[in-house]
Amino acid sequence: MIKVGIIGGAGYTAGELIRLLVNHPEVELAFVHSSSNAGAKLCEVHSGLLGDTEMRFCDSFDLKTIDVLFLCSAHGKSREFWSENERPASLKVIDLAQDFRDESEGYVYGLPEMQRSRIEGAKLIANPGCFATAIQLALLPLAAAHLLPEEVQVNAITGSTGAGVKPGATTHFSWRNSNISVYKAFTHQHLIEICRDLKTLQPDFSGKINFVPMRGDFARGIFASVCVDSAMSLEEAVELYRNYYAGAAFTYVSDSPVDLKQVVNTNKCVISLEKHEGKLLICSVIDNLLKGASGQAVQNMNIIFGLDEKTGLKLKASAF
Repeated sequence: MIKVGIIGGAGYTAGELIRLLVNHPEVELAFVHSSSNAGAKLCEVHSGLLGDTEMRFCDSFDLKTIDVLFLCSAHGKSREFWSENERPASLKVIDLAQDFRDESEGYVYGLPEMQRSRIEGAKLIANPGCFATAIQLALLPLAAAHLLPEEVQVNAITGSTGAGVKPGATTHFSWRNSNISVYKAFTHQHLIEICRDLKTLQPDFSGKINFVPMRGDFARGIFASVCVDSAMSLEEAVELYRNYYAGAAFTYVSDSPVDLKQVVNTNKCVISLEKHEGKLLICSVIDNLLKGASGQAVQNMNIIFGLDEKTGLKLKASAF
């Protein structure tokens, strides 16, 4: 059994991670750390865990007793954690924050559809951002074929859980309900990792990704619509995408238009393609808490430990 520890156990991503791991056939959950909730049962914070575990949050831990550590604290806290704690040489780490997504300090960027072989041999994984996952999966086949044009137009909308568990002015139900808004237009932090990876596949790409993120009035999911100039026919584009994702465990190309309910509560990314004269429209949908965070983290853990990627992640979408 893989012995697992979690730091920062009270947030949305941690709650989803715990839900996956307590039902994972190859995992023993050793501890879930939360200073503010120490002593409380996990199900008192994550009520969906009632009946699944009697485990309690801890305020102390021993990193030498586990095989892999998931860091689920806020952005910036991971570096702070390692400034205060020593990592045992054999310990694997999967960080769900953005601290090491630049692949500094030996971390590998954990997007399996792009660099599965590097993840296999890694000890330190920086889990991708949620918008970054949805948008990169829409564009990786084009970049790999050196077909990205000078400008890429991206509109993507995310659910309220993408803002984290701590309430704020734009996350309260009374504001979010029946409402929609743009934020961080053209400046979203996930653009850094998106542009870096696309240039890795297509080094001569020097164009712009015009990304307009939006807040939706739903809880979970990301719907990204990406538009590029393309001389390919629809049939050629579909063949390109299907060939690129032929070995992917969770990314699928659909013959029909996609919607969020196909992926919410799953670790899937579903992509659809349309051709409109000289424009190729790529729609990419994921669950921001699963394929965009905790599900992808478990997928990376499975790869590191030589398990089938789908272990513990065979989840059905809530279609209605």
